[in-house]
Amino acid sequence: MVTSPRLDAVRAIVSEVRDPELPSLTIQDLGVLREVRFEGETVVVSITPTYSGCPALGVIAEDITAALRSHSFESRVETVLSPAWTTDWMSEAARAKLMDAGVGAPGSRTCPNCDSDQTRSLSEYGSTACQALHVCESCSETFPYFKTHR
Repeated sequence: MVTSPRLDAVRAIVSEVRDPELPSLTIQDLGVLREVRFEGETVVVSITPTYSGCPALGVIAEDITAALRSHSFESRVETVLSPAWTTDWMSEAARAKLMDAGVGAPGSRTCPNCDSDQTRSLSEYGSTACQALHVCESCSETFPYFKTHR
């Protein structure tokens, strides 16, 4: 990976852009941020959606552009679909932040409300394409669950 103090500063700016559907997570946490590079004086940011057709992708691109513009950088955002995003790209910090936000982490059976592992799927459809709805048998609470993708 090519690095320089200027590129590192730009990467730091982009890394702090939040996911609009899960604002406790950054696009870096989620593994959506693929690459940041310069082409001449233009910053080119490559992102991969958690799902193709993800409605949040446009907002993420706008937020990246706005963050870079606020630091006087011209930019272009590219969508990269291959290889497809996988939950393996999520950081451990992202998984912990999901649980703290009341969302079950991918691959975990733990309830984010009471830490019980007595959970089950209630519906494969949640409030977003990347989430399902689970229920905890211990505390009877329903909670969104971030679907596992591999």
